[in-house]
Amino acid sequence: MSLWRYANPAEFMRISGPVLPVLWAGAGVCLLVGLGWGLFLTPNDYQQGATVKILFIHVPAALMAINAWLMMLVASLIWFIRRHHVSALAARAAAPVGATMTVIALATGAIWGQPMWGTWWAWDPRLTSFFILFLFYVGYIALWSAIDDPDTAADLTAVLCFVGSVFALLSRYAVLFWSQGLHQGASLSVDRETHVDAAFYYPLVIAIAGFVLLFFALVLTRTRTEIRLRRIRALQAIEARA
Repeated sequence: MSLWRYANPAEFMRISGPVLPVLWAGAGVCLLVGLGWGLFLTPNDYQQGATVKILFIHVPAALMAINAWLMMLVASLIWFIRRHHVSALAARAAAPVGATMTVIALATGAIWGQPMWGTWWAWDPRLTSFFILFLFYVGYIALWSAIDDPDTAADLTAVLCFVGSVFALLSRYAVLFWSQGLHQGASLSVDRETHVDAAFYYPLVIAIAGFVLLFFALVLTRTRTEIRLRRIRALQAIEARA
């Protein structure tokens, strides 16, 4: 059975409806456990003190900010190749969620950076590329709103998404490209044997799982809303011609 059948709006609505409560419940449990454990039950760091606990919000938010844009990239490619409207609407639905994650990551990074670096902001390569990614999010959302024809808006925002993906990747790998930057390396990595201390590692993994589930729950909810709005506009257009 072809996966493309899920690109049909009616089929997407039928399948996503029962999935949403599971995603919301999973996100709630993981966030409650991960953030509760991480913020209140882990010890203070011997150097950073209690400020180290901001990583339980900062790391998952930064991870989702980058991967939200990459999800939009995949959805935009599907729109260009297959012209499935659900994929274009999913990309549009993900943008405000990704932008919010970016703001959370920038804010928590600044709160952490002030006592650690002595400044709220530094034009570090990773921070700069991350800020530019946020500007692309804002531009993407604004472009969707500025164009009345949905297909034209989907085409132009997809092109913008392709360009912005460069900064999404730079945000992820800038530490590798510019070793002199202030920003530390990844706290979690599949190609390293050591991570953060186990006391922080497990609640961090659970918090990340919560942010991932929350992201998909929000995107599915917003995509379903976009489909309903599209149907309403189509009905209004038919009534106007009648």
